[in-house]
Amino acid sequence: MCVNQSSVGVTMGAGGYRVGAGRPAGSGKFGVPTKPIRVPTDRVDDVLQFIVEGKISCPLYASTVKAGFPVPAEDYEEEYVDLHTHLVQRPASTFFLRVSGDSMKNAGIFSGDLLVVDRSLEPNSGKIVIAAVNGELTVKRLEKSKEGVRLIAENPDYPPIIVEDSDHMHIWGVVTHAIHAVSALR
Repeated sequence: MCVNQSSVGVTMGAGGYRVGAGRPAGSGKFGVPTKPIRVPTDRVDDVLQFIVEGKISCPLYASTVKAGFPVPAEDYEEEYVDLHTHLVQRPASTFFLRVSGDSMKNAGIFSGDLLVVDRSLEPNSGKIVIAAVNGELTVKRLEKSKEGVRLIAENPDYPPIIVEDSDHMHIWGVVTHAIHAVSALR
């Protein structure tokens, strides 16, 4: 017996289709309709870990890579690394945003990058933040002084945003990491 994709009935090898047969959609342990898939047996544990914990582990090699002169390569795996563990310290207060534009390129943040943002961190002066100013989102370096609040671009082609008393500004969170493809660097 195999459940058909609509989960309305069951297709039987010799007996045909019976309306209303089978488990009702969404009644399993996940609470939503499911679909059978084929997974290589050596990856079943990885898939289950991802479903349950939302984590995928990749190998971390013990040797470092030099950015200067080449060194002999070692092929020794030290451990497996879950990038979520390294990039997200507080999952309940962390979210991701995609960057558009080049106002932060001198801070290593490029158009198309994926930003890791933590709402629980204090937006202190000097931190790179996600701010909503009069309903518009921006990523800038926060500068607080006795003169007021400014949002500073890391590109000389962009002037600072001076937050006036009449402006409505809300800090969404502090940027902790920027993830980009190497080809994004120019």
